[in-house]
Amino acid sequence: MAAKLSDLEIQRALGALPGWARRSDVLTKSFTFATFADGISFVQRIARAADAADHHPDIDIRYTKVVCTLSTHDAGGITAKDLSLASTIETLIEG
Repeated sequence: MAAKLSDLEIQRALGALPGWARRSDVLTKSFTFATFADGISFVQRIARAADAADHHPDIDIRYTKVVCTLSTHDAGGITAKDLSLASTIETLIEG
């Protein structure tokens, strides 16, 4: 099981993840796209990356807005897995 990160570790890591925020025991970020299809394409790229990492975000799709939420449930909070996937998601914005 992955180890839950300290508050300080999370804050330091968020400095390298623009737009990501901590909400209690999760990391979250909203993405806005020009079209619904662009948002869905982004979600498909996330799905492939998440499967490869065997770590899956919660994703909320609302027309052109996609919200990603990351947490490692079996650790009870934010772990290095979440930070790694957030970083990967950042590379997937431009398809």
